[in-house]
Amino acid sequence: MRVTSVAFAAALTLVCVSTSLSGQKPDDQIDARSMQLLAQGRAARAAGNLDGATDLIETAVAVDPRNRAAFIALAEVASARGLPGKAIRLYREALLLEPNDLAALSGQGEALVNKGAIAQARENLSRIRKLCKASCGEATQLAAVIAKGPPVTTAQVATKVTPQPE
Repeated sequence: MRVTSVAFAAALTLVCVSTSLSGQKPDDQIDARSMQLLAQGRAARAAGNLDGATDLIETAVAVDPRNRAAFIALAEVASARGLPGKAIRLYREALLLEPNDLAALSGQGEALVNKGAIAQARENLSRIRKLCKASCGEATQLAAVIAKGPPVTTAQVATKVTPQPE
């Protein structure tokens, strides 16, 4: 009697665990609808429609939050709009999904340089160089952006018009 109840409990546990595991999708399978929306968003961005691209790509992320490419595309749109802070956050979301994504590390490094955080951009560059055993395009591109430095911003100064004596 004691053996029967233990065997029954073990069988029930096995059934519950195997059922929950078979119902989950593997992490590497992104929803096809999300990929289709991402493709439409990239096409809208290429056409110059940044608002439409943002809407489509955000929908792609909503459909499947594991779509790392969608986070990277959103970050690229944010960079194109001149929003480096938002781009950094979106690249960080992509890096949470895959910490060794070279495109996300490079893009985040460029956004950091645009924000003025050169030291953090250099950390991204060193991570990229560790991941790339030989030279790679991402490292070369980020090194060039770091060498160029952050963009120069000028403050508007109100000019006071002085009357000329007649």
